[in-house]
Amino acid sequence: MRWLMLYARSRQVPASAAVVTLTAMAVWALTRGGGTGPVDPRIAVLVLTVQVSAAAVGLGGQDVALERTAAIRWAPRRAAHVLLIAVVVGAALLAVQAGGPELAPAAFVVRDSAGLAGLAALGAGLCGAPYAWTLPTGWLGFTLFAPAQSGIAGRVGGWMLLPPGAAAGTGTALALLVTGTVVYAMAGPRQ
Repeated sequence: MRWLMLYARSRQVPASAAVVTLTAMAVWALTRGGGTGPVDPRIAVLVLTVQVSAAAVGLGGQDVALERTAAIRWAPRRAAHVLLIAVVVGAALLAVQAGGPELAPAAFVVRDSAGLAGLAALGAGLCGAPYAWTLPTGWLGFTLFAPAQSGIAGRVGGWMLLPPGAAAGTGTALALLVTGTVVYAMAGPRQ
């Protein structure tokens, strides 16, 4: 159990958990007295992106070279870390929804938290852990501010805001989760 505590501290898990918790509490406080009408799903996507970006900081340790020479298998730990980010971020938003208005359906939250965690892992693998937040944040910016496109490219580009049952949204999120997790688990964060 000691190695788990050391791993969590080296990955800045306490700081990331504090940001995820504070973000969830702020969203709960701001939406608590809200009406019963539909809520814009962009709020849920923004919250999930902020939380994944905060957790993505821990996708690399203090010394990448030391990790590459360690005698332990890092791939399962890295994959578990990415999946844990997706689960914790999704659970935090679902907990907020339990005490306030529904920001998005549960399937929407699960899909987007998984896809964003995969994007963060891909960002860590391609850009390095300090810049793992750039891919989820960049894709969010594209989704929110780029003109809507038609066709499959438009649905793939705007997967974050598609309804939960949309095949393009689910497929894109799953592809991002699998690709990001595999790249990060096998190669680790870029130096």
